[in-house]
Order: sequence, then C-alpha cells, then structure tokens
Amino acid sequence: MASNPGILTDWPWKPLGNFKYIVLAPWVIQGIYSYIVKDENEKDFFNFMIFPLLVWRVIHNQIWISLSRFRSAKGTTRIVDKAIEFDQVDRESNWDDQIIFNGILVYVFSKMVMGGSHIPLWRLDGIIITFLLHAGPVEFLYYWLHRALHHHYLYSRYHSHHHSSIVTEPITSVIHPFAEHIAYSTLFAIPLFTIMLTGTVSFSALFFYITYIDLMNNLGHCNFEVIPNWLFSIFPPLKYFMYTPSFHSLHHTQFRTNYSLFMPIYDLIYGTMDKSSDILYETSLKKGEEKPDIVHLTHLTTLDSIYHLRLGFASIAANPHSSSNRYIWLMWPVTFCSMLITWIYGRTFVLERNRFNDVKLQTWVIPKYNFQYFLHWQKELINSLIEAAIEAAEQKGAKVISLGLLNQGEELNRFGEIYVERHLDLKIKVVDGSSLAIVVVVNSLPKETTQVILRGNLTKVAYAIAFALCQRGIQVVTLHQSEYQKLKKSFVGKFESNLHISSTYSQKIWLVGDGLTKEEQLKATKGTLFILFSQFPLTELRRDCFYHLTPAMSTPLALENVDSCENWLPRRVMSAWRIGGIIHGLEGWEEEECGHKISNYDKVWEASLRHGFQPLTIPNQFYYHLH
Repeated sequence: MASNPGILTDWPWKPLGNFKYIVLAPWVIQGIYSYIVKDENEKDFFNFMIFPLLVWRVIHNQIWISLSRFRSAKGTTRIVDKAIEFDQVDRESNWDDQIIFNGILVYVFSKMVMGGSHIPLWRLDGIIITFLLHAGPVEFLYYWLHRALHHHYLYSRYHSHHHSSIVTEPITSVIHPFAEHIAYSTLFAIPLFTIMLTGTVSFSALFFYITYIDLMNNLGHCNFEVIPNWLFSIFPPLKYFMYTPSFHSLHHTQFRTNYSLFMPIYDLIYGTMDKSSDILYETSLKKGEEKPDIVHLTHLTTLDSIYHLRLGFASIAANPHSSSNRYIWLMWPVTFCSMLITWIYGRTFVLERNRFNDVKLQTWVIPKYNFQYFLHWQKELINSLIEAAIEAAEQKGAKVISLGLLNQGEELNRFGEIYVERHLDLKIKVVDGSSLAIVVVVNSLPKETTQVILRGNLTKVAYAIAFALCQRGIQVVTLHQSEYQKLKKSFVGKFESNLHISSTYSQKIWLVGDGLTKEEQLKATKGTLFILFSQFPLTELRRDCFYHLTPAMSTPLALENVDSCENWLPRRVMSAWRIGGIIHGLEGWEEEECGHKISNYDKVWEASLRHGFQPLTIPNQFYYHLH
C-alpha cells in the first residue's frame, strides 16, 4: 500500500481473492461460443484471440520472473546488491490484475468502438503508426505524468506503493494502485484508438504493441543488465531511444531521476537524467558470477515442486509446499514437460543466494526428484552430479557444502563419506548437518518428558537421538525386537537400562522417522505428539493428534534475501541440516561431518543459538491436552 492510500487504490475485484478470474469468464465464454456457432462470415477472429493473448502475457511475464531470479541468484551482471524479502513478494503477488483489467478493456472496446471488431490479421501501416505514436505523444505524456506522480501529494497516495520495491523484479513494473493503471491504460490506448479510427488496425499491431510494452517493462525492472555494450557501440544514439535495466534501477534508488518510460531522450531533454547512468551500466556488465562461502545442496521433491522453487511461481514459493494446491494438477502438461527437461538437461543449477552478515550463501539444486533417488539405475548418475557439485563449489572457493534431503542417503553415498574418500585433497568441508538435527529433536521434547516411542527407520540420526535421550534419563521405547537389539548393540553397554521394548502404543510422545506405516499412526492414542527426526514431513492422518515440523529452527533477521520457503517449512524457518552447514562455515570448524561422524551436538547447539537461530515451539494445544 501507499503510505497514505488515495481513492481507487484497490482493484475492484480484490474481495474475490483467487476467484478474481471469473470477471473475465463472461467475455471469454461469449468469444469462444460465438466463434464456434456463428457462420463463417460472422465469426470474429480477433474477439476469439483476445483470451489467448492474455494467456501469452501471463507466460511472457513468468518467463521474465524466472529468468531474473535465476540470474540474480548467480550474481552475473547484477545491478543492485540488496535483499528481497517476503513483504515485497506479497505486495507484488497481484501482478496479474493488470492483465485482467486490460483484457476487459480490450473486450469492451472491441464491442463498442467502431473498427474494433472483425479486424484483419496484418496491416503494416497500422504497426508503423502505433510505434510512431508511442515514441511521440505516449512517451512524452508518460514522462510528465511520472514526474507529477512524484509530487508529494500523489506520491504518498499512489506512486509510493510502486517505489516500496528498491530492488526491483520484472513484475515490479506493473505493481501500481488501480488509479495509476487507469491513467497508464489511457496513455497506451492512444495509438490503438488512432489505428482503430483510421481503419489501419490489425491483430498484429495490437499483439506487437502489447508484447513490446510487457517486454520493455520487464526488461527495465529486472535486476541484472541484459543489454550488451556492442549494441550501443554500433549505434550510439540508440541509448536515448531504449533504456536499460541499470538506467531504470537508478530511478528506484535515487527517485528524482530517470523518469522516462522506455526512451531516455526525454530525461536528456528536460535535464533529469542521472549522471551516473553510464557508469552503473558499465560496472553492472562487468560483474561476474558470485563466489559463495557456503553451499547447500538440495534437490526436487515431488513432481509439482518445480512450481514451488523460487524460480517458479514467486507467490507459491513464498508459502510452505503443500499438497492442498489442487489447481496445480491442472498444469500437468507443464509439469510433465518440466520433468522431461530436468531429466534431459541434468545439470545442477543455482536456486537461491543469501547473505549472513559478510558470509555469502547459495543453494544449489540437483535436478532429480525423490522417486529417482530410489531407482538403482539412477544411483551412479546422482552420485556423479553431487560429486561434480562438490568439486564446483570448491573451485568457486566455498568452505562448506551441506547435503540436504536425499543427497546424503546412507545407501547412496554413506552420508557423503564416499566423496571425501575419493578426494583426499578436498579442502571444502562436506557436512550432513546431522548433529544439529539430533540436538534440535532432543531439545524439542517437553521438559517433563520421561518416556518416548521411537518409530521409523533406524538412521544415523535415530541412533544418536536414542542414545542422547537415554543418557539424559529419558526412557526410549521400541515396538520391535529387531530394532531393540540394534539400538542396544549401538549403545555398547552404556545407558541400556533406559532402553525398553513394548507392545503398547500408550506413550504420548512419538519420535518418528521415515517408514512409519499408516496402521501404526492410527494406533496412537488421542492427543499423541509426533516429533519428526526425518527430513520429510509425515502425512497427518489424525486430527486428534499433534504434529511437529521436521527438525528446523527459525532464522535471524541477519540472514538476508529470504523470499521463499524451504520446501514445507514456514517462512523464515530453515531445516536443521541446512543450518548445520551454515554454522559449520561460520565457526570455521575444520572437521568433516559426514559418514558416521557426528560433531559435538551441544557445541553445535550453542553456536546456532549464539548466531541467532531459535528453536521452534511445541504446539500449545498439546500442553493443554496433556494437563
């Protein structure tokens, strides 16, 4: 919102929420129906093609969003090196409102304006007139409208909403109050009205002009320089007729310069061009890829997790990954194509960059899904991808690489140990983060806990948790003789008296890993608290029980550029395995944490708290039910 919102700030369909698209339904249905049922001479191809044009605009904008986030994460030619946070993502999540608004306008004009229907597919004279009128009256009027919007009266009521984003993303270009969009649409309608009234209108003119506006808007607001220097070297005056991302970024950082729409010539004429425009452009082009200090290696999970990546849909990535997004299934053709692309492309890519004080963090993604990690014939390929990522991280100067999710599987690579064995001269530290995961689970237990059930597959983390609890005098109960014997053997005679086997399910606290069956979960008593030691969430089958998150901690504000959720975790909450790698790097510890090695988890816990990471609380309802 603007600092002092004026009238017509909100979009008319805001109360509809995600159902806002129904305002387009009557127009779309009428356009499709009339095209199908009417005679060949009466069919209006233009009216039929309005909806595909709107779909194209959504796709075009999304391509720019994904490209910009990918490039800004890598750091290549980045312009402004500042953070984007959740508040900006939320503020810019309604970027499609302007597409709905423009769609309604086009539908209305095609019905009401003479020459707005049954238009031809192509007319060159109309295209030329459109772009000449844009370069003249549209750019000129926009320049002065933009300057007026920076007057304190209009700025506080309208335009300050747009300038809330200092670090711009492509779609920042259309984040304005409704009143501003009315003004902009009026300006952009000048060329279109003219060619309608002169009989030179065509679908191509409309398509190219709208696409041109979207292209230049997105280009000017992406936070990386995309225009090559040789273009201006060949034709120097071009820099006054086509702006660059760095040119417009100065408008968002300096506010009182570079007001032009797409053509800087008006800033040159009226003396408002920022003197550092050329310098920023040159320095941005020279910026190379960022060298991380700490790398976290993750992978895709479910087939639809591609949308949850911050390179996908920003508003989805800004919330925990949930199977409740049922409408994602409507995009199964895109999902299938994305799976094929990741299967064929098969290269690790940079997903996210963060900064913790002066330490640079990056998250890299192995383009493999959960199910592929369990395919025997994929094992060698996945190991080679992880190994290549470790080598690449070391070449870039990273000190630590943490293995997230299934990248540290025991059967896959023995918790990362095989990479250290293959590369004895490896300087980068391979960390699986298990020590922090262990202590997070142990410290998640309510203080009055005296007994817990341990269920699920016995992993490195499970063994260590059981031993740590027995050491503290808390009884650990298993339900199967084989599990009891394995745990007892691992204790080597210490604290075995606190290890028990039982055939009942009466305990109120369950420590759960992978492998818990549906039947076992249903046998738990009412009010049971499930605390996970797995990296993956448990399917919640019981409404009368309580479920804790997978081992995780909330992050301090010093961790910057957090604008997406880590898989199913809430905002600004990070998995213990990922935090473990960060702590390892911040502390400068020299030992590896892979294979069956476990760092001193009390030391890791103390360090995590000292750096500002905080434990998550058990649901309050559990304590109420318990007492």
